[in-house]
Amino acid sequence: MIRLAVVGLGKMGMSHHAMINAHPRVKVAAVCDGTGYVLDVLNKYTGVPTYTDFDKMLAEVELDAIIIATPSSMHSKMVSAALAKGLHVFCEKPFCLDTKEGEAATRTAAAKGLVNQVGYHYRFVGAFQEVKRLLDANAIGTVTHILAEAYGPVVLKPKGSSWRTQRSEGGGCLYDYAAHPLNLVNWYFGAPKAVAGTVLNKIFSKETDDEVFGTLFFDDGKSAQISVNWSDESYRKMSTKISIWGTAGRIIADRQECQVYLRDTATLPAGYQQGWNSRYTTDMTKPVWFYLRGEEYSAQLDYFVTCIEEKRAHDNVNSFADALLTDQVISMMIADAERGPAPASTAVPVATPAPKKWWHVLFGRPAAVTA
Repeated sequence: MIRLAVVGLGKMGMSHHAMINAHPRVKVAAVCDGTGYVLDVLNKYTGVPTYTDFDKMLAEVELDAIIIATPSSMHSKMVSAALAKGLHVFCEKPFCLDTKEGEAATRTAAAKGLVNQVGYHYRFVGAFQEVKRLLDANAIGTVTHILAEAYGPVVLKPKGSSWRTQRSEGGGCLYDYAAHPLNLVNWYFGAPKAVAGTVLNKIFSKETDDEVFGTLFFDDGKSAQISVNWSDESYRKMSTKISIWGTAGRIIADRQECQVYLRDTATLPAGYQQGWNSRYTTDMTKPVWFYLRGEEYSAQLDYFVTCIEEKRAHDNVNSFADALLTDQVISMMIADAERGPAPASTAVPVATPAPKKWWHVLFGRPAAVTA
């Protein structure tokens, strides 16, 4: 039985607590949060030991692992403290707002042989897993371009500040929303060599971005465009979508479905045919012991538990190293946005050819004729 603590009891923390508390091979040995009434309710109805002091909890409770679901700015310090105690760590995304701190935590986890995972749950969605399988099988040939999108109704009017909407605390739309499609692109294609055209635009927020746009460039010539907006009321909840173009076809995937178009030049994977094919997440998803929000949330926690039990610290679907890559791309995009577009005066002038007259088309353009 794995002894585990949950730290941070906001929306995601409470979700993680509900799922992991029902896991047959886990005992929730403690919870930690700064809100007293939440702790009082949990203690009253579950009997779990509660703490408001993270360091005190680490010192007093015998633990094997920890789930960290606090505001993003607190991740680095807590992850480092947990690793120092020899605990396996599941951390909510984004991993660390400071990439240097993320690099240090990644090295420590690897050196100690501790299981480490970050909560990019889309890697556990059947449709997005099928995309990975198809790309590994070279189903659509050489990939030339990717479009990664995410839209949803988070900030729909000017309102007071919260940790999530402050760049220094939560990272805004870039870290909270755009991180998801970026993480999928990294999973499929690795690290880009450069970014350009990044736009971090405010719509309703005063302190951070509400929409994110930009382009990633890869060594082999392919590119990926990012289009994200968390102030889009036309969506009932967050919707993430990946479109991928290749020389032998196209893949379009969201949480519900993976659609694949295969040309007559494609090497057909088993179960696929030329033209359009559809695979549904419901058909590709294994049952979980406890359903909340979506099977992928339970599946990622079960994977974390299994990796601990099987001592698979270096075989993780979404390790610190994977999440750090996404953080590094985000840092590249921030730096690119701060540089801004090149002034028009630096652009190379392009000569515009004179328009052809109809008689030029029929008889050719005489050298002396001025358009």
